[in-house]
Amino acid sequence: MSGSPTVGARLNVWGAKLGIWLINLTANWSQAARTRLAHALSDLVWWLAWPRRHVTLTNLRLCFPDMPEEERRRIGRQTFRDLARAALDHSVLWNADRASIERYIRIEGEEHLRAVAGTPVIMVAPHFAGLDSGGVRFSTLLRAASIYSRQKNPVWDEWLLKGRQRFNDPILLPRQGIDMRAVVRLVRQGVPLYYLPDMDLGPVNSIFVPFFGVPAATIPMVSRIARMSGAKVMMAVTEMTDDGYVLHIEPPWQDFPGESVEADTLRMNQELERWVLRLMTQYFWTHKRFKTRPPGEPDFYRPEVGSKA
Repeated sequence: MSGSPTVGARLNVWGAKLGIWLINLTANWSQAARTRLAHALSDLVWWLAWPRRHVTLTNLRLCFPDMPEEERRRIGRQTFRDLARAALDHSVLWNADRASIERYIRIEGEEHLRAVAGTPVIMVAPHFAGLDSGGVRFSTLLRAASIYSRQKNPVWDEWLLKGRQRFNDPILLPRQGIDMRAVVRLVRQGVPLYYLPDMDLGPVNSIFVPFFGVPAATIPMVSRIARMSGAKVMMAVTEMTDDGYVLHIEPPWQDFPGESVEADTLRMNQELERWVLRLMTQYFWTHKRFKTRPPGEPDFYRPEVGSKA
């Protein structure tokens, strides 16, 4: 029948429902039990999802060409484990009460945020495994704005959006079709922007700046919004620990914005590199960070014939 969901679409919906059921099932488990399940599931995915494993190892080879291959594979496998644990930990993030969330996700550097309260602020929140944990904890402190990407799967999209709206009525703006002038107005009004700047979103509006020495298509909006709004820029990085998470809030960057948008965006990538080296396995190495290439450069992610990384 015309307009009816395809078999594939129905399977995706039911798969998402099953995934959410599995995550919620662990809500009352100990952290150790959730972690053990995450490791078992991720080790299976590591061997079955060879295209994503290929992306992960390709990223590590590009960023760390002198690293032994055995070490890159260890980091890649632990990355899968950390991301799987973060997924299961949504059972706490999306269901626990505020007091439990505050105990589960500690904050270091809250005084830096309090010092700029009510003024234009951009919180640079890179894609580490604890990203959602940091976002939820940040929303327990004050009302903020953030830009998110709609999920293709409507079940996942609804579930993620509902969870991110639990505290203080955050302003969540879909990236698709966003009006950046509205974002600038919010920042000027003193609404902190929890901003995720480190994904390859294609060539439109991107500039190429190095990330671990490799030209990476990067959206330069941190610099541009800061220039238009007068906002201070601060790092907000969430670290996964054995028993929960820590949201690290750093002091505002000095001498920012700088001499150019390009220099500012390079500065942003350098600040990110500092944290990646500290939390190596917790970064989103599974993302095609170098998918968009300068003219004439090859596709880094095209596997060799017969290769399964």
